[in-house]
Amino acid sequence: MNTVPAVAALDGRPVSDPASLVDVDVPVPQLRPHDLLVEVRAVSVNPVDVKVRAGLGPQAEPKVLGWDAAGVVRAVGGAVEGLSPGDEVWYAGDLTRPGSNTALQAVDARIASRKPASLSFAEAAALPLTTITAWEALFDRLRLTEDSEGTLAVLAGAGGVGSIMIQLARVRTRLRVLGSAGKPESVQWVRDLGAHDVIDHRDLAASVRAVEPGGVDYLFTPNTQGNVETFAEVVKPFGQVVGIDDPHGLDLMPLKAKSIAWHWEFMFTRSMFSTPDLAEQGRLLAATADLVDAGRVRTTLTTTIEDFSAAGLREAHRLVETGRTVGKVVVTR
Repeated sequence: MNTVPAVAALDGRPVSDPASLVDVDVPVPQLRPHDLLVEVRAVSVNPVDVKVRAGLGPQAEPKVLGWDAAGVVRAVGGAVEGLSPGDEVWYAGDLTRPGSNTALQAVDARIASRKPASLSFAEAAALPLTTITAWEALFDRLRLTEDSEGTLAVLAGAGGVGSIMIQLARVRTRLRVLGSAGKPESVQWVRDLGAHDVIDHRDLAASVRAVEPGGVDYLFTPNTQGNVETFAEVVKPFGQVVGIDDPHGLDLMPLKAKSIAWHWEFMFTRSMFSTPDLAEQGRLLAATADLVDAGRVRTTLTTTIEDFSAAGLREAHRLVETGRTVGKVVVTR
């Protein structure tokens, strides 16, 4: 077997175009020393998938997207430790390498771990990218610990990152957690995940004042554009904000008077730059798997598409592009 089926993008066509994602055959990946060869069983679609697909120019070769996966190890590189053929794993991959929308994927073992035994492949595939993003934002950027107190506002609390961040903050800190939501089903989702209170991103300042008159100590945002002045209003002096989006012409001066710190979180930084602590991503996924299997963290899967093809993935991209999904959309083989 020299090739395997995959789903790829050829350019930046809108998802309504049947040629925006197409079924292709790609070469079986060659393993690097630290690589796993994984038979992919399920993937989830994240905003990064949509963003990369929409931003593509014409491609000389098909570009396989996908940065969340759960599957079974079929082979390992010579430097791999702790994982073997037959192991069930989960991971979020590497932006610089071919993605998970394929039958067989090569991924660095140091950014993967055994998947939670209590979850199906679909349930597991919903979590890695958002878990890494939320974990790094909370515990690497904001440097929160199990003894941390105060109040955290999680904007887009019903989204992929927000859904796992609320849970991790509840089980690994002493913070009071506020999750933002608008629709009734989103409000219920955020409450069910463990948020102490729900705030409304459509009137953030008033809704925060209603439950935390003194403001919040920490704020997570996936949507910064046009909101910095509001963040300056609701975050306490010496508070901290962590963002994951790409706002154009960002002006942080409104934060200066309160000495509010700003952090960026980008979960691909470690893999893109081969940082010395690359294996931290595998370790945090393993720690999260333990939390899941102990019943302290749950999957954020809400929609499953049982069609691992270009048509199935186009539907998943369409749903994510609406910006109105609750939880995560997963495509299974």
